[in-house]
Amino acid sequence: VQLVESGGGLVQAGGSLRLSCAASGSTFTISSMGWYRQGPGKQREAVATITSGSGDTHYADSVKGRFTISRDNAQNMMFLQMNSLKPEDTDVYYCNAKRLIFYEGGDSKEYEYWGQGTQVTVSS
Repeated sequence: VQLVESGGGLVQAGGSLRLSCAASGSTFTISSMGWYRQGPGKQREAVATITSGSGDTHYADSVKGRFTISRDNAQNMMFLQMNSLKPEDTDVYYCNAKRLIFYEGGDSKEYEYWGQGTQVTVSS
């Protein structure tokens, strides 16, 4: 699975940005996707995730009510609509995908993939 993000940039506080992630390869086996972010000297944190089947979503408390994650399964795309952006949202945002593969005998293994990241900068 290959992931390519786009849509980052510079925006003033209170503004909006929409991130996109294009997936290619063995996308039919993706079980969930998500957006993560990481700043200098900080651990990578989950921002929002969405499952493939039911489309269940989960958001970090810091972005609830401001960010919306969505998927277009037909186009193998994932999006993150970011509204009411704050300077503390400034980070590199990464697209993530997980594949759960089942093997004979009942064993399973999860594979994880990352995009190259896109910079989001919110000025005060």
